[in-house]
Amino acid sequence: MRRSEWIGTRWLGVGLAAILAVVTLGLAVTGRLGLYINPDSTWFAVSMAVVALVGAIASFALPLGAEADHGHDHDHGHGDARTADGAHAGEDTLDHRPSHPLGVAASVVGGVAASGIAVLTLVLPPASLSAELAMSRDVGATPLFAGADAVTLAATGDTSSFGVGEWATVFATATDPEAFDGDPIELTGFVTPGEDGAFDLTRLVITHCVIDAQPASVAVGGAGNPGTGQWVTVTGTVRATSDGRLEIDAASVEEIDEPEDPYEY
Repeated sequence: MRRSEWIGTRWLGVGLAAILAVVTLGLAVTGRLGLYINPDSTWFAVSMAVVALVGAIASFALPLGAEADHGHDHDHGHGDARTADGAHAGEDTLDHRPSHPLGVAASVVGGVAASGIAVLTLVLPPASLSAELAMSRDVGATPLFAGADAVTLAATGDTSSFGVGEWATVFATATDPEAFDGDPIELTGFVTPGEDGAFDLTRLVITHCVIDAQPASVAVGGAGNPGTGQWVTVTGTVRATSDGRLEIDAASVEEIDEPEDPYEY
């Protein structure tokens, strides 16, 4: 393996791992790691980043090309036979076997793509998922973000801690909409298109990380449309419509900046 190949191998291994570890630790220190993972998993991500960074630093103690050492010094029962130029027999076939062009091309393309993604994480500012992505993940059926106990609590108890995800579950599964009619409600989320010129209040709900983020939405009536993607705080009451659905009858819609923590969990 030539020196350039050794350098490339090390870069694609410990080099990219070190970059991702540094990015993870930087996000944790600045309090922005929650834009990518559930805060409950922060301790695990930070611990693994520290381990990866320590391992990357320790790897520089290895001589360049050590990754390609497959134990050529071991005696495989063939003696110490050498070729005419003094090299060990079989060494040429082990170290200088021709690579298939497609394999080389795939390695180069994959390496460039992985390197580009890693470098972008260093230069691009942290950002939350967009309203457009939330709408693209809307499959037309409301995912359920809470269990049956949330519906029971909404009908009989204190819902002040409910977010868009819990209310989306209630709106989607309530068998007696009239039981919620008149309940006061105040929620924060971003605007996505609704029905009949109204809008939906939407929030992305994360289980582990942004890869599994799913949109939760509740319908809002009695107000204008502030525009898709605009963050708002809606205050009003829950109303049962004539067709048996639930929606928020908005008393006020206040436009706000994106919250520091834009997700629900």
